[in-house]
Amino acid sequence: MSTTTAPTSVEKTEQDQATGTPPKPRRRGLATSLVSHGILIVASVIALFPVAWLVYLSLGPDSDDYLHPGGIWSKMTFDNYTFVLQHTKFFDWLQTTMIVTLGTTFIGVIMSATTGYAVSRMRFPGYKKFMWVLLVTQMFPVAVLMVPMYQILSDLQLVDSYLGLVLVYCTTTVPYCAWLMKGYFDTIPFEIDEAGRVDGLTPFGTFARLILPLAKPGLAVAAFYSFLTAFGEVAFASTFMLSDDKYTFAVGLQTFVSEHDAQRNLMAATAVLIAIPVAAFFYFVQKNLVTGLTAGGTKG
Repeated sequence: MSTTTAPTSVEKTEQDQATGTPPKPRRRGLATSLVSHGILIVASVIALFPVAWLVYLSLGPDSDDYLHPGGIWSKMTFDNYTFVLQHTKFFDWLQTTMIVTLGTTFIGVIMSATTGYAVSRMRFPGYKKFMWVLLVTQMFPVAVLMVPMYQILSDLQLVDSYLGLVLVYCTTTVPYCAWLMKGYFDTIPFEIDEAGRVDGLTPFGTFARLILPLAKPGLAVAAFYSFLTAFGEVAFASTFMLSDDKYTFAVGLQTFVSEHDAQRNLMAATAVLIAIPVAAFFYFVQKNLVTGLTAGGTKG
């Protein structure tokens, strides 16, 4: 009389690997699937509801419709968008915002990439302290930095200028992005730099031709952070930009609220229009965004 024992799951896996048969995927239970999908649906509703509510309020023709949102449905109109585009300085705000935002993104990414690469690859005296100094600059609140920055820009005659605001924003974006890029460059093997030197490339040539193409996900994250920082900042923009035709979007929104009146319907319509450039920029960088966020924090 002989007895046989059923193979265990480990033995089945070993047999499948030996025969080349791919293991069968485990099936999740119906209850687990329903719970996970339910959580995702609730999270999606929570994330999308403020956006949908803003769009809904922007369709109300009166400034006090937000107090009685139920009445908007019967009198929806796009007049708010027409008024914002034709009777406000929306396009002046758009021009200023794009110049300042893209300038901050371009200069900030270049400075943070070169800084992060230098600290990641070069061992100069004080390189560790240098990164901590960059981190310390993020600890000062805006109220403390406002007066000395205004004095510096005034001495340089850069108050109420695009370049002045771009440089101010770079003081905020470069330190953080330098830390981010340094962590990402640490994940790129040193052998690539050595191969570049063997091929006769200079250090800058190695950085530009070999390292930067591999660092696209990290550069995308740095660009996205710089873009959002410059796009939505209010305190510096309202202090250093004095002409109303040089307001950014964030400052321009404040013009709809005065001491005695609040045109919230126009503000909602403007906010919807403002969200379009951010959504477009996110669409172009989203392929590398998640990869850069995860890879930049694995080593540092």
